[in-house]
Amino acid sequence: MNTIWIFEDVNLFNLLCPHKFKQYKTCHDFDAYKKSDYIYFEEDAANKVYLIEKGKVKIGYYNEDGTEVVKAILKRGELFGEKAILGEEKRDEFAQSLDNNTSICPVGVNTMHELMRDNKTFSLRIYKFIGLKFKKLERRLQLLLFKDSKTRLMEFLNELCTDFGYDCSKTGDHIINHPYTQKDIACLIGVSRPTLNILMNELKEKKVIDFNRKQIRIYKTSA
Repeated sequence: MNTIWIFEDVNLFNLLCPHKFKQYKTCHDFDAYKKSDYIYFEEDAANKVYLIEKGKVKIGYYNEDGTEVVKAILKRGELFGEKAILGEEKRDEFAQSLDNNTSICPVGVNTMHELMRDNKTFSLRIYKFIGLKFKKLERRLQLLLFKDSKTRLMEFLNELCTDFGYDCSKTGDHIINHPYTQKDIACLIGVSRPTLNILMNELKEKKVIDFNRKQIRIYKTSA
């Protein structure tokens, strides 16, 4: 499963933003959003893709009973709304800013298709990214549907370790410096914040992990 995460190390903003292409630079702007602002809603027209220049964005949808399901929380350098490239006409999800200073680079679908048509390497990277992102989303939804809350948390910690972790040279512990709040993590694994606190403290008491606001340590003996 490790191959799913490889492409996420690439800063897609540096690769894809039209500001990097001379012919598009002069007619391209960034959009600014405050915390809780929506970039788009479900059923909106899907005519752009978006790159995060700064801030965080939540991607999700609502079940028939009105329950919010969080599919992803994306950070600087990541892409969203990419299904528009594949022909999606209406959004089946919402995108919402989680920071007060979120800056988004919107790219029209026609512009993206032009860039892809003119650069085969660029096109290949886009399709590879979309494929890997779909696989990651499928795995996360399977966890939400079929696993208990403790298992979901442990799987998510493994993801964080892959995405943001390193091994401490002195102890061999896995150190994770991550960008998420407790609320973010609770949303991503489908539990309440009080439940997440209970689960995290249980693991801390059992010497499986230690944690503070932005760092999680997974002890070597438990990894």
